[in-house]
Amino acid sequence: MGNEVILGRYLRSLLTGDRKACRAAIEQSLQSGMPANLVYVEIIWPIMVEVEQLWRSDRITAAEEHLATRINRTIVDQLQNKLPRRPAKDKKIAICCAQAELQELGAQIMADLFESDGWEVKFVGGGLSNEDILAFIHEYAPDILLIYGTAPKQAPDVRRLIDTIREISAWPNMRIMLSGGLFNRAEGLWEEVGADLFAATALEALQVAAKGRRAEPEGRTIKRRRRRREQIVEGISPGME
Repeated sequence: MGNEVILGRYLRSLLTGDRKACRAAIEQSLQSGMPANLVYVEIIWPIMVEVEQLWRSDRITAAEEHLATRINRTIVDQLQNKLPRRPAKDKKIAICCAQAELQELGAQIMADLFESDGWEVKFVGGGLSNEDILAFIHEYAPDILLIYGTAPKQAPDVRRLIDTIREISAWPNMRIMLSGGLFNRAEGLWEEVGADLFAATALEALQVAAKGRRAEPEGRTIKRRRRRREQIVEGISPGME
């Protein structure tokens, strides 16, 4: 069964809250030989993005979005111990969400994949004030601080955090990476608020962190993602729209 079929089946099961069917779709992917890290990258992440876009465009209800997100997060929790473990890189990353961020799944996926890739990871999630985050990175001293956000209203707070970090200058070698729908939708926003790096996806975050600069996506990849999104949306039954 191809990825497109699995994606459509998994999305429909998520939106109806069919936990059993969701687990079965993921298990089928694993049994077909797809490693857990590719399940994260090729199934969980794109479907997470799709659910957010469907909700923002009012094509699904808040209840359907919540069902899908909760199940997706449960699946990630179950997959985490199946990820490969690469040798330690002697690199540290702290991953947090914008203060009012409710959608932590994307940040959690990144935390799992960075750990799998050999990074030392601290994932503190959302709900922390800028002061809390500053105190944490003062103690942890990460090589990268990754901030994940999805809502436009979070941009000013992220900017204030970055400005404070720059003013303090206590971590001159720490690089700040931004990710999440907020920065994906507003081209160039990551630069405007003063970040060093930007990643549109979890896989790109690993690549950018390794290179120390933003990876430029290929046009063909964007077109493939657009086609895949259209195919998935077309597979949603009328009752879910």
